[in-house]
Amino acid sequence: MLPTPDDVTIIRRTPLFSALDEAQAMALLRGARVRDYADESLLFSAGDRADHFYVVLRGSVRLFALSEEGDETIIEVIGAGNSFAEGAIFGAGRYPVHAEVFSGARLVSINAAPLLEALRSDSGMAMAVLASLCRWQLNLMAEIRRLKAQAPAQRLAWFLVSLAGDVSGEAVFRLPFRKTIVAGRIGITPESLSRALARLAELGVETKGDIVTVHDVEALRAFCRG
Repeated sequence: MLPTPDDVTIIRRTPLFSALDEAQAMALLRGARVRDYADESLLFSAGDRADHFYVVLRGSVRLFALSEEGDETIIEVIGAGNSFAEGAIFGAGRYPVHAEVFSGARLVSINAAPLLEALRSDSGMAMAVLASLCRWQLNLMAEIRRLKAQAPAQRLAWFLVSLAGDVSGEAVFRLPFRKTIVAGRIGITPESLSRALARLAELGVETKGDIVTVHDVEALRAFCRG
C-alpha cells in the first residue's frame, strides 16, 4: 500500500528526509510501499542486494550478525521514526547484516535508485543528506561511549527511562521486545540483565513478564545520572 499522510509525517522527521525540502522528499517517495507485519519476519539477509532502504513507522526491527558457528550478535534495534539500510546502498550495494521485523511493526520500503540518481544530479541535496547522516553517526557514537562507561544496571535504567517517557511519578509499560533482545540492545548478556533487574528492584522497578512498573521515574533518572 502507499504511505498515508500520517506515514509521510513520520518519514519526514527522520534524519535523512529532514534534510530535504518537500519536493525532494516526495520525489524520493514515489514508488514507496508500506507493509504491516502481523508476525516476525526476516526482512533481508546479509549479502542480499541493497536495493531498498526502510523507515520504521511502528514497532521495531532487529539488525543482527551471525558468526560461522551460528552465534548471533545484535547490532542494533531500530525503533519507530528511524530509517535504516541507507548506508548499505552507498557502499558495496549489499546488506552487511540480517534484519528481522518484529510482529506488529509497520515499515515503508523506499527504492534506492531514485535517491542515488538525485544525489548524483544535485550536489546541494547530496551535501544535505551527507550532513544529516554524519549527525546521526555522531549521535550513535555518543550513545556507544555512554553505554561503555556505565554499569549494566545504569544501561538498563536509561533504557527503561526512555520507555517511560516524560512522566515523573509512576509509569507502567510493556517492553517492546523480548528480554534477550533488550540485553543485546544495551550491550549486556541475558545473565547481566537479570542481575540488573534485581538491582533496579531496590529503586522500585518491578517486572511481570514483559510488563514493567517503575514506581518513581524521577528516582530512576537520578540513578542514571549517577
